[in-house]
This record gives sequence, C-alpha cells and structure tokens, in this order.
Amino acid sequence: MSDQVNDKMCDKVRNQEKGNNIVLIGFMGTGKTSLGKAAARKLKIPFLDTDDLIVKKEGMTINEIFATKGEAYFRSLETQIIKELQELEGGHVIAAGGGLPLREENRPLLKKLGQVIYIRTSPQILAERLESDTKRPVLKQGDGTILEKVERILGEREPKYVDAADIIIENDGRSFFNTAKKLINIYRKGGEYNDQS
Repeated sequence: MSDQVNDKMCDKVRNQEKGNNIVLIGFMGTGKTSLGKAAARKLKIPFLDTDDLIVKKEGMTINEIFATKGEAYFRSLETQIIKELQELEGGHVIAAGGGLPLREENRPLLKKLGQVIYIRTSPQILAERLESDTKRPVLKQGDGTILEKVERILGEREPKYVDAADIIIENDGRSFFNTAKKLINIYRKGGEYNDQS
C-alpha cells in the first residue's frame, strides 16, 4: 500500500472519529459568537458558547469568576465544559472562549469534538473592536494601549490556536456574510474546506 493511500485512509479514520460539530476558536473580538449564531441559524442546528455555559453553571459573570476565584479556576471550568460537550449528539456550532485552546489538554478534546476552525483576525482590527469593551478581564491586566495588549497576548496565543485548528479562516477584509457562508459550507461538506469557496 502506498504512503499516499495510507495517509488518505488515516485522514478518513480521523474524520470519522470527530464529532459532527464545528468548533470556532480565536482571540476575543474575532466574531466567533456572532458568526457561530448566524451559521447555526442557517443550518438549523443549535449554537453553544462555552463562556455562556460557564456563566450559567457558576451563576456569575466571567469578570466575577476571575475576581473571586481567579483565572486558574476559570481555566479548569473550561476544560470541564469541553469534556462535558463530548457527550453531545447531533450537529452543533460551538464557540470556544478565547483562552480555551491554551491548555494543552484542551486541544485534543476540541479536535475530538468536531472540525476546529480558527477565525484569524489582525491585532489592529481586534484592537478597534475591543477599544470600548469592559467585559474582558484579560485586557484589564498589564500596562499599555489596547493594541499593545492585543499584540502581546495574541503573540503568545497564536501558536496554540494554530496547533488546535483543523482549518484557518483569515477574517480580515472579508464580510461577515462571506465568513458565515464559509462556516456553513464547511459543515455541509463534512469538514472539507477550500478558501476559494
């Protein structure tokens, strides 16, 4: 058996092991929630946001969790939620919190859950979107402008996002509608992706 045929068979096995979901990852402000909701509406499947699930489970906002229990506690909750989502049946669109792929143990869990799509957006656009956002505890830490903070944090996270992702969609200069349409097509084609589609 040729290596090429063997590789294709391995890919097929890997895809069969994945859940029937699309999982959106990326930095805060990339539009994971709004894009995910739009795609799920069109596909007529449920949308889930891991941050919302944590807020509901804990009965407090993410800011309150960070302030009273700390970031380490919050990151443990993220891992717990991803483990619980492994039991999902049927297709879903899932938006993962911006820091969720940072933990090494979370990345294989995300891949098992479904096709992991990294919505990549430039620091400049992210900084514009996050300028007046007061709900992000990570942006309250450290000195510097919003752009400097985004560049620093994104620089640390980028390799982990790439490692977690099956597919990367560049979201700069692309309309909301076109990006949502790409997510819909990926789901309908069972994880196949062509950037020209």
